[in-house]
Amino acid sequence: MSDSNPRKFFVLDTNVLIHNPASLFMFADNEVVIPFTVLEELDKFKKQNDDVGRNAREVIRHLDGLRVKGHLADGVEWNGHGGRIRVDFSAEDRPTMLREDSPDNRILSVAWKLKQQNNGEAVFITKDINVRLKSDALGIHTEDFEAQKVDADRLYTGYCELTVPGDLIDDLYNEKQLEVERLSPYLVRELEDGQTVEIDLHANQFIHLHDSGDSSHVGVARRLGDTDHVIPVIGPRKPVYGIMPRNLQQTMALDLLLDEEVKLITLLGSAGTGKTLLALAAGLHKVFNEERYSKLLVARPIMPMGRDIGYLPGDKDEKLSAWMQPIFDNIAYLISTRHIGSQHAESKSTEQRVETLVKSGQLVLEPLTYIRGRSIPNQFIIVDEAQNLTPHEVKTIVSRVGEGTKIVLTGDVGQIDNPYLDTSSNGLAYMVERMKGQGIVGHVTLAKSERSELASLAAAKL
Repeated sequence: MSDSNPRKFFVLDTNVLIHNPASLFMFADNEVVIPFTVLEELDKFKKQNDDVGRNAREVIRHLDGLRVKGHLADGVEWNGHGGRIRVDFSAEDRPTMLREDSPDNRILSVAWKLKQQNNGEAVFITKDINVRLKSDALGIHTEDFEAQKVDADRLYTGYCELTVPGDLIDDLYNEKQLEVERLSPYLVRELEDGQTVEIDLHANQFIHLHDSGDSSHVGVARRLGDTDHVIPVIGPRKPVYGIMPRNLQQTMALDLLLDEEVKLITLLGSAGTGKTLLALAAGLHKVFNEERYSKLLVARPIMPMGRDIGYLPGDKDEKLSAWMQPIFDNIAYLISTRHIGSQHAESKSTEQRVETLVKSGQLVLEPLTYIRGRSIPNQFIIVDEAQNLTPHEVKTIVSRVGEGTKIVLTGDVGQIDNPYLDTSSNGLAYMVERMKGQGIVGHVTLAKSERSELASLAAAKL
């Protein structure tokens, strides 16, 4: 390695490894340093039966595999390009401000020592904001784990606005399709400085078309998978399980949800935009009306509770009833809206009808903990509150999908309960950005709250 590109030392905090076990191998030709205290924390976490425990065990397996190649205390080269991983076993004296014995201080002292020894070429990587503040106060170069971050301010919305001649809109609806090439001259966006840039039209991206000569003449189209043409989006002619779209984005979302060719859908939106309700309505319609799937599986991550469901009273279903209450509320609303069944069925309460669906096995409510390790064929899966998942967890969940299964991830990147995730690093935003352009993937960001006038006002003002 030349002097112009000196080796850097990256000290990883425990939360980085728990966030993504593969982070060990994401620092190219530099040296990754794992403080001994991190190993001790991993040892405590490894016994847990959740994602934290599984990730801790995976990191330990990675390190054990490296141990075969050499002594971890000396550093083991893993990629043939100078990339090394080393465990720091030293117990050097700590600076005065780190005298108090705590795991954070012991880990920080390793980064501080490396900074002194290597002319500042040490970088401390942690997802803990408070530890980053302490590290920065010590003069240590500190960063968040950036490898799987996306630009939250420019996140793909799933649709774009175009101004086109009116005859293109007419041809779209008359011919039921339109060549993308005919839209190419208008696929441009003007920047603030007056320059224009081309708009990349991704697979399953929507286009809101405006007539350049008549502001009331509009149309909506979607690029059909990875083909070279767009199709008109009309919206459902009758309610989907009692639900009709109330705005343009909801129409777009339902178009994807009802399309059998689109296997993975992500829906972003703040509270009240209808993302979960639309997904459930489409899922119930596909399972019970069209019988396209054997069951509807709805899952939520346990993170927002702040504790595992084992601490709640009762059996699994009783524990889940409080946990899945938002899903129950939405399903109850859909069932009551549709007024399903005969007069005899109407005599049952909404809660009894939801319970009947669950007992039939066609509606399954699960925490995500129980999905891992399974192969799930021929099901309509909804993962709610997906913004609380890491990119690694999202990959694990979607990789469980079997043949004939459709999966929908919904969430609000503005309401993240996981302390180590933010709008840029959560798994839902990562999935949106990484999967755009794939022929079987679709995305819509829902912008308008339709829950109630008060909910819309709160979303806008508070």
